[in-house]
Amino acid sequence: MNRTDLIEKIAESTKLTKVDSKKALDATIDAIKNALAAGDSVALIGFGTFSVVERPAHEGINPRTKEKIQIAAKKAVKFKPGAGLADSIG
Repeated sequence: MNRTDLIEKIAESTKLTKVDSKKALDATIDAIKNALAAGDSVALIGFGTFSVVERPAHEGINPRTKEKIQIAAKKAVKFKPGAGLADSIG
């Protein structure tokens, strides 16, 4: 399922127009992005939790040249599925 398919599903289930469904999806995604950028986590009960984790700097190997390289520390987004989502998959 891609973004367009998701917008269509939202429109069908909520009886909103596709334009309003797109606005709702965009607003939801923006709210999640802004919360994560601020260092907060987003918990959607029954679905899952989005959070930011810090990955420390570490040494890696360039597979082409076999040369050791330093990989910088960075922040990454982590998603932990909730019980409701995990149970619905099987």
